[in-house]
Amino acid sequence: MTQFADLGLAEPIQRAVTAAGYETPTPIQTKAIPLLLEGRDLIGIAQTGTGKTAAFVLPLLSRLADANERAAPRSCRALILAPTRELAAQIDDSIRDYAKFMKLSHCVVVGGVKPRPQIKKLEGGVDILVATPGRLLDHVSTGALRLDGVKTVILDEADQMMDLGFMPAIRQIMSKLRKARQTMLFSATMPAQIRKLASDFLNNPAEVSVAPQSKPIERIQQSVLLMEAGAKRNALRDILKAPEVKLAIVFTRTKRGADRVVQNLEKDGLKAAAIHGNKSQNQREKTLANFKDGSVNILVATDIAARGIDVDGITHVVNYEMPTVAEVYVHRIGRTARAGTDGIAIALVEPDERTMLREIENLIGKYLTAEGAALHIPKPVKKPGGGQRQGRRPQGQTVSAGGNRRQGRPGNRGQSQGGQRRAG
Repeated sequence: MTQFADLGLAEPIQRAVTAAGYETPTPIQTKAIPLLLEGRDLIGIAQTGTGKTAAFVLPLLSRLADANERAAPRSCRALILAPTRELAAQIDDSIRDYAKFMKLSHCVVVGGVKPRPQIKKLEGGVDILVATPGRLLDHVSTGALRLDGVKTVILDEADQMMDLGFMPAIRQIMSKLRKARQTMLFSATMPAQIRKLASDFLNNPAEVSVAPQSKPIERIQQSVLLMEAGAKRNALRDILKAPEVKLAIVFTRTKRGADRVVQNLEKDGLKAAAIHGNKSQNQREKTLANFKDGSVNILVATDIAARGIDVDGITHVVNYEMPTVAEVYVHRIGRTARAGTDGIAIALVEPDERTMLREIENLIGKYLTAEGAALHIPKPVKKPGGGQRQGRRPQGQTVSAGGNRRQGRPGNRGQSQGGQRRAG
């Protein structure tokens, strides 16, 4: 079995990995790190929770340590692009942890906060800059930042940046970089537009893939609870009051819906907080900190805000409202079963959402079933008088992937079991 000590990382990075208690790299780390240490361009396809961040941060730090250079004023040696503020902050946290034995400067440039402190940090130059595309271009346009000194650029969660409409900004940023550079692109899925971006900006890239695209990792026990829309509030309360629920994320489609769910949970005596785009950066950071330390154990989130949430110990993910895009379901449930643990994902599905459920099943390549029997969603049938109704199972029935069928509440919601600790 490959160990971190076998990968050829620079001594200070190896020491930091050892101090963190990590010994065995994940598959994406085992495959990507040696290629990146050689200076290859790379396309990495891996699901959320597979150790993607360390797969690019560790070799980046190692190469910076070996180069022993300094960044020019108002410039950076390496640039990491992320789709959300939370993900940018998570990446920066990983850099801080793995660079603890190095003299290396790094900072985050994101929207939602005052630009002046960021400009101040950039004045002397930084080794690694982690940024969201919009705020990065703001600083470039004012002359606070130059990109011609970037020798390594990393696009993390590239498919999500495409979904959020960042592709024009990314192309603009890439056009300002030097031709001689190392480029890495990491993504959970590889749609055609991302493949085109890779072909335009990567030079003879290696490609590593550690799991089929858009397939939820096997350690997540997925279940479905069919009900009318009006029954969801009480069902969510019952799920989250179970003692097995240690840390949970509840997903809604809208910011207003997230706030409403939090209000209802608080009325039911549960500790919950919302995180979404209408919250200020300080509010989002405080909420995430409270979730990490357990003072709030339920986080209600929209998809965009949750993209950067990388918290160990999340036992449950609840889809209170089903996503309109099937791939988003995979990203949602990937918040649990991280770092070798198990996790539970529960979807509350009302009649109007059953088409979405069918699309998710087609994407992940299996039915969410009870004892192997396919969940049958009949086509709408005409009622007398010209109306239509959709066939459905009895209200409150749970259908679990490989689990039991019960009335009212999902079965077998066991607490996550600890696994081998791996670098995240």
